[in-house]
Amino acid sequence: MRHFSAELARFAAELQFNDIPEPVLRRTEDLLLDCLASILAGSSGRPVLALLAYALAMGPREGASENIVSRHTTSPVFAAMVNAAAAHMVEQDDVHNGAVFHPAAVTFPPALAIAQALGKSGRDLLTASVAGYEVGIRVGEFLGRSHYAVFHTTGTAGALASAAAVGRLLDLDTQQMLHALGSAGTQAAGLWEFLRDGADSKQLHTAKAAGNGLMAAWLARDGFTGASHILEGAQGMAAGMSKGDADPTRLVDGLGSRWAVMETSFKYYASCRHTHPAADALLRVVQRHELQIDNIASVVAHVHQGAIDVLGPVVDPTTVHQSKFSMGTVLGLIAKYQRAGLPEFDQALADPEIRDFRRRVTMKLDPEVDAAYPKQWIGKVTVTTRRGLTLEGRVDFPKGDPENTLTRPEIEDKVRRLGAYQNAATPAEVDRLTQRIWTLADTAVIGNLLQP
Repeated sequence: MRHFSAELARFAAELQFNDIPEPVLRRTEDLLLDCLASILAGSSGRPVLALLAYALAMGPREGASENIVSRHTTSPVFAAMVNAAAAHMVEQDDVHNGAVFHPAAVTFPPALAIAQALGKSGRDLLTASVAGYEVGIRVGEFLGRSHYAVFHTTGTAGALASAAAVGRLLDLDTQQMLHALGSAGTQAAGLWEFLRDGADSKQLHTAKAAGNGLMAAWLARDGFTGASHILEGAQGMAAGMSKGDADPTRLVDGLGSRWAVMETSFKYYASCRHTHPAADALLRVVQRHELQIDNIASVVAHVHQGAIDVLGPVVDPTTVHQSKFSMGTVLGLIAKYQRAGLPEFDQALADPEIRDFRRRVTMKLDPEVDAAYPKQWIGKVTVTTRRGLTLEGRVDFPKGDPENTLTRPEIEDKVRRLGAYQNAATPAEVDRLTQRIWTLADTAVIGNLLQP
């Protein structure tokens, strides 16, 4: 019988820098810079600061790895955990549509922490990061749509992405990498129930996925064994976390030829990605017809089932973070400002105009949109104006998708905006960070990225 998990482990263990096409390396740099900017922007978030306090209490206050949130160094595991939590805080980190998975937040923080601790090169970091992306995305695709209805894939598949990235930096062989994936998979967790309460669990999901994957790889290096069929086994992840739609062939789909890194989307709006297609579609209607927020009587967002599963529980958001999972709030910001960035969300909860608009937005399952999902995230809205006009809006590829991606100047602009949020970094620090990532492949030893 074909051993899919072993094939995936072999790919991650044997991947070399020279195996990776030039466009994939450049896109990995783009995604890394985007992630680091998200960490900066998320560094003042209350849940992140709580995890930082935990790390400071439990871990060393000095170490080999950079805690970007506190600007101190610490052990690799606590640097990975805190940075991963911050990366997912402001909802600006990347997403892979087909896996419905945010790879950056759970791949780059542990990879960077170990690369710094071991004195690895920029090429080593890029290679390990690609390994993490390719493994994590394929695990997310394998687990299927039923998994995502209950489980936060970034928390579950994320543990294996972290293990693969760290395992590559530790030079694990195929058997050790398989053990690492087994130990990561048995720790995989993350449930969507937190959305109903506006709880802080999302940051815990990424922190633990990053830390648990790192631990799994480190243990495997020292001979610690894990289940060899943790993904497809009779009592493995799919058996417990999916409802019959897990497809093991997705684990090895195009390994070495299909680069899932290139399929990863940037997030243009500071909200859950499920809101982006409708937001782009509404933006087109607003701009084409020069509408103001008070011109709009109602909006129907035609969505896939995944959007209803994740956004549906958020009826009356009570926190800024929860409002990013509110379709009504996001579309209200588009109607009022034609953008939905971090400053707009900070104002939204207290804005009676946005609160009123939220009540005029409904989501409706659309067969076409649902059939295309998750490979393609189509945006469709029906807008009814106060004058009784019915207007339709549609986008096939939201801004940030590979077919409608961000250019490097657009990424740099986003990085500057995220760095400036809550005065997270000075312009000079952001410029220095950007230059270091653009020259990463020529860096002999990864040092602290934010220090002069």
